[in-house]
Formats: sequence, structure tokens, C-alpha cells
Amino acid sequence: MIDFSLSEQQKAFQKTARDFAAKEIAPVALDYDRNPRFPGEIIRKAHSAGLMNLTCPKEYGGQGLGLVDSSVINEELNAACVAISGMIGINSLACGPILCGGSPEQKKRFLLPLNQSGKTASFGLTEREAGSDAGGLKTRAKLEGDHYVLTGQKCFITNASYAELYTIFATIDPSKGTKGICGFVVPRESPGLSVGKVEDKMGQRSLNVAEVILENVVVPRENLLGNEGEGFKWAMEALDEGRVNIATVGLGLARAAFEAALSYAKTRVQFGRPIGTHQGLNFMLADMAAAVESARLLTWYAGSLADQHKRFTREAAQAKFYATDVAMRVTTDAVQIHGGYGYTKDFVVEKLMRDAKLTQIYEGTNQINRMVAGGALMR
Repeated sequence: MIDFSLSEQQKAFQKTARDFAAKEIAPVALDYDRNPRFPGEIIRKAHSAGLMNLTCPKEYGGQGLGLVDSSVINEELNAACVAISGMIGINSLACGPILCGGSPEQKKRFLLPLNQSGKTASFGLTEREAGSDAGGLKTRAKLEGDHYVLTGQKCFITNASYAELYTIFATIDPSKGTKGICGFVVPRESPGLSVGKVEDKMGQRSLNVAEVILENVVVPRENLLGNEGEGFKWAMEALDEGRVNIATVGLGLARAAFEAALSYAKTRVQFGRPIGTHQGLNFMLADMAAAVESARLLTWYAGSLADQHKRFTREAAQAKFYATDVAMRVTTDAVQIHGGYGYTKDFVVEKLMRDAKLTQIYEGTNQINRMVAGGALMR
């Protein structure tokens, strides 16, 4: 018999995250949306509470948790505010390539001080002409003696303005396609590295997204992850875990929107009774609840495969596109249930709907994730 119950430890994780979200994130979520800024103090508190670096092994300063445990925790943080939660959890993706492709010495050198300090990093793959086609990136890496010289420009890089270090992907030879891509760890203080345009986004307003400009940045040879030409592999492996994390973002958003809609539908009275008792809206609520719960199961299933060290690329892609499509649909329905009030900034569902759209785009658009899942099925 399959038991979907959480363990006592998972319930404790969930309560810790829920209490933290209720105290530190939810009360300021709308203010951070209206006045976007770096949630530094909240990040410091999250680090002290053990809510950062969840899946990084303990020997490198992380919490050493699995993806299911991480999803249980992050659902609570995301339900309060996905932008702030995204800044708390960015190290999972940013440091993923180091965990996938780095040597034990590199992991200790880069991850231990980062995680112990509570500081954050960034994942630098996307470029203006290389988004979905990540293998077509143009940032160049040239070996010169005992170091590489990196030249190029990255865009849509989460946490770029505040990162302590960057995992940057560059090619030694564009004609080699993905076989020419290398992964590097680049410290923030590296001469020639600067932050360019900070994006002014529709939603997830306090999630910092900006350009990273590389002008003849010297990177020691020992900062290369694995061997030359292996960078694309490390990026894709990191994105598998990242897609489960984004599925959890969609899940948290959808749950928050459903709970807000349900509460409103119980208290808003029209035609002499609560609007949730009218069949049209009652059916909407039932569909929303089913969508949230099925998104959770698909997300946990992908995470459980990862925790068992099984291949989970297809399942991660499926969870990502399904849960984020659910987020967009459920937040839209939540606005509809709120009627005219839902279209105002006084109600959180307006923010949730704007926040949801990005989830269908980042970590691979949902069209790309369907290609990943469909390709895996055909293979």
C-alpha cells in the first residue's frame, strides 16, 4: 500500500517553514512587490533557521536534505512569496553545477564558505541569443597558460546583483556546439566582471534578475568544473533539480491562490448565500483543489526518484510544466472568483497571477520542457 503521509521529521520541517513564512515573509510580501528590494534581512534569518542550502550535503555547509524534503519546505515559503523565497533558495541552482561537476577540493573551497556565511550565488547560462537554445551561447573562454579569459554577456541571471560567486558557462569553440561548453566558478570580485541592466519585471518583483558582463575576466584553471567540454552536462544536471524546485514554486503559488479564493468564496455573499455554494464557482473550486493536489503529487514523485538516485529528467520536466501551468490557471481563476476586487492591488491574488506567469518561462519554457519530456518518451 502506498502511504502519502509525511514522516514526523517532514512534519517538523513543514512547521518550521510555515511558521517562518507566516512571521517573516507573508506580512511584507505585498510591500516587497510594490517596492522591490533585496530581502537581505529575511535571507539572513532564513539561513539562521536552517532554511537555506537545503539539498547541499552537510560536509559542504548545507542541510543535506533530499528533494522531497526540500519541496515540503519550499512549498511553505513559496506560498508566502515566490520572489522572496526565490532569493532564499537561489543557491540550489547556482551551486548545482559545482556539486555535479566539481572536485571534492572545489566543493570545499567554494561551497563551504558560501553556505556557512549565508551568502548567495548565481547561475550564468542564458544569453540574449541563447535562451531556449542554451547550446548556442556565445560567451568565449580562451585558455592562456594557467588561466582562462572569459568574454561575453549573460542576461536574465537571477540574483546577479548580489551574488558572491557565479557559475558561468562559456565555449572554447562555438563550432563544437554543446561539446565546446565549459563551466567555471567566477568570484564576484574578479576584475572585468560587472552587473548590467537590472530587469523591471511584471511579477516576482523582488527576485533580482540582471545582466552579467564579462570583459576579459581572468579565471584560474583550477576553477574549471570537470574537463573542457563538460559544462553543458553540468548545467543540464543542475537544471533537473532546478525544475523540481520550480514545480514547487508553481505548487506554492497555486495553493496560495486556491486558499485565498476558497476563503473569499465562503465569506462573500451574493443572492443571499456564499458565492462558493453557487454551482458555477463551486465547480471552479473543485477543479482548483484537484489541480493543486495533482501538481503536488507529480512534484513529489520527481523528487522521490532523485532521492533514490534514479534518472528523473523526464519526470522533472513534466512536474515543471504541469505545476506551473496549474499555477497560471489557478491564480487566474482566483482573480475571477474575487471579481472586481481580484483585479485590484489590495488583494494578494492580483500579485499571485502576475508572479505565476514567470514560472511558465524560466528554468526552460514549458514548451521546451514538453520537448524534454516528449523526447525522453520516444527514446
